[in-house]
Amino acid sequence: MIRSVFGFLFGGARNASALGQTVTSVAEVFRPNATRAMELGHDAYKAAHASHAAEFQYGRGGRFDSLVNGLNRLPRPLLALGTLALFIYAMSDPNGFALRMQALAYVPEPLWWLLGAVVAFYFGAREAHHLRVTKLPAPPIPQGTQVPADPAPMTKDELIAHNPALAEWRQPR
Repeated sequence: MIRSVFGFLFGGARNASALGQTVTSVAEVFRPNATRAMELGHDAYKAAHASHAAEFQYGRGGRFDSLVNGLNRLPRPLLALGTLALFIYAMSDPNGFALRMQALAYVPEPLWWLLGAVVAFYFGAREAHHLRVTKLPAPPIPQGTQVPADPAPMTKDELIAHNPALAEWRQPR
């Protein structure tokens, strides 16, 4: 009886797909199709990536590129060695070091914020660059090599037995 009522109202099975398409298109007016949006976003990403890759396909590094790459590698070692040099300077000439540290106290706070932003953006950009660079694929496994299976998960007692620090910590005092 229910089938015949719905068949009468909606035109039977032959119009069920048309009804489904109509409901879908009406629903997409209020809420976009998430799957289609993801597909379009992925297509846009692939197109942008292909365009970027095509731009640098034939680029070769020259002397200027080598110089800039060398300059880009300087800040971290200079910061580390400069910090060590400050300690050596503080031990060799405490009065001169104290005088210069007092002079740093007169630097306005917004300038310190600006310095922090410049350093943060520099190292953040370097980290983002290294994350974007594709990683080398793992070397292929030679034919006939047995790939070890993942070990079975250990129980709590087995974990404690394999970790002396945990075993010692769990013992009553």
